[in-house]
Amino acid sequence: MSSILAFLRRLRPDNFTLALLFTVAVASLLPCTGRVAEAFSAVTAFAIGALFFLHGAKLPREAIVAGLTHWRLHLLVLCCTFVLFPLLGLLLKPLALTVLTPELYLGVLFLCMLPSTVQSSIAFTAVARGNVAAAVCSASASNFLGIFATPLLVSALVVHGPSAKPPLDAVMSIVLQLLLPFVAGQLMRRWIGAWVDRHKPLLRFVDQGSILLVVYTAFSQAVSEGLWHKVGVPSLLALALLCCLLLAVVLMLTGWISRRLGFSKEDEVTVVFCGSKKSLASGVPMAKVLFATSSLGMVILPLMLFHQIQLMVCAVLAQRFAARAEGARQAGAQAGPQGRAQGGLQ
Repeated sequence: MSSILAFLRRLRPDNFTLALLFTVAVASLLPCTGRVAEAFSAVTAFAIGALFFLHGAKLPREAIVAGLTHWRLHLLVLCCTFVLFPLLGLLLKPLALTVLTPELYLGVLFLCMLPSTVQSSIAFTAVARGNVAAAVCSASASNFLGIFATPLLVSALVVHGPSAKPPLDAVMSIVLQLLLPFVAGQLMRRWIGAWVDRHKPLLRFVDQGSILLVVYTAFSQAVSEGLWHKVGVPSLLALALLCCLLLAVVLMLTGWISRRLGFSKEDEVTVVFCGSKKSLASGVPMAKVLFATSSLGMVILPLMLFHQIQLMVCAVLAQRFAARAEGARQAGAQAGPQGRAQGGLQ
């Protein structure tokens, strides 16, 4: 009974997920329009710039270059993030379009192009007894390269999408609104890095606050254009099942490829968690930059669902990896004294 209760507690949504659901509900009942929407859009743009500035100030420069010593692992994580995921997104197109609208499939394809998470990838790797140092480097590299890789992938794969911006506009928008604040934060880290490190709750507040602002403005626009008339309960269930299928395939492939390439168990854990997740914190701001406002709600809806599913599944998976590591440790500890005793008898 206690194990069942523990399992149910792990599946319980966290506070931020509840805040996301509340924001969607408020946008559905009280959508902002007109000048209020314009004001929210301006505040959101400022919050996103502040978010990437603080991320640049927070990230140690060593974390960007330190991962070069374990290049095989990092290259595999990046390939899973920016090659495997987009390929799966394209392969799922025939199935997706039978149960989803083209706009929702565009959201599924977009989430496949996003970088990995940072905080949760590192946290799950630590819980699962994986290579935490490698997770820090891989997740950081994924987010930094995603600033360039995601708009290029969107430009290459969403060539017929009416809501996608032209390639040059997409790259320039990312550079101006996301990369420049990030670089400015990196340059200012020498003076403000210690202060940012001491005030991590501020970064979390800006991080989550900017996402909630984008979600509110995006869903306000989408609701005004009849979002919930286009997306019913059957479509939401089909979308959730498609996200589960996508995550299950990636989890199996990342583990299988890691073993085939001869990585250790600790490195396998790192590849599985860093290579299978997608960043809501990066994805929502990027969607605002890359897509027209009229389609933004439909684009980020699959990402929001995938985000919650990956957290619940990876929480359970991390516990299983940790139990496996603990069992191996205990087996090794028991084998040690037995081996010494047999050696003494001989």
